[in-house]
Amino acid sequence: MTLKEKTKILDKELMNKALERMAHEIIEKIKSVDEMAIVGIKNRGAYIGERLANKIEKIAGSRPQVGALDITLYRDDLTQAFEQPVVHATEIDFDISGKKIILVDDVLYTGRTIRCALDALIDFGRPSHIQLAVLVDRGHRELPIKADYVGKNVPTSAKETVEVRLMEVDGKDEAVISEKIEEQ
Repeated sequence: MTLKEKTKILDKELMNKALERMAHEIIEKIKSVDEMAIVGIKNRGAYIGERLANKIEKIAGSRPQVGALDITLYRDDLTQAFEQPVVHATEIDFDISGKKIILVDDVLYTGRTIRCALDALIDFGRPSHIQLAVLVDRGHRELPIKADYVGKNVPTSAKETVEVRLMEVDGKDEAVISEKIEEQ
């Protein structure tokens, strides 16, 4: 199976505007940056989380604590998805107990990644509450999970996929919809 790129849904400028808007919404809802922490799901969610923290600092004058969460061993499809899973380090060097956690990911699809992240996060403590921020929500939920902050809602078909590309990993900022093409 190959992917055929169809539509660019976010370019660098639109991605930046979406993150800026999300940062404003987070500040408006949470109010105190000191009570908040941002935890990004590795890999791209962690980079988006850093960007959100930078924007919050620019707007509010104070930077929330930031961490990165690896969910590899919490996946319910671990044996199906990976022959040899690569486990990355979780980087949460602060106590999450009592904090208002903003969990960050690049794309929200079935909700399974977020379920795994919630399980992993709770192993680090008991936050006062957890909210979800995603750059792209593409629908097709299999679990009752909904984002509190969304950069862009994009209706997709099951034959499509959404790829977020970030400067830190891919050398450019964009999000694209690609179609899965069955090889003959």
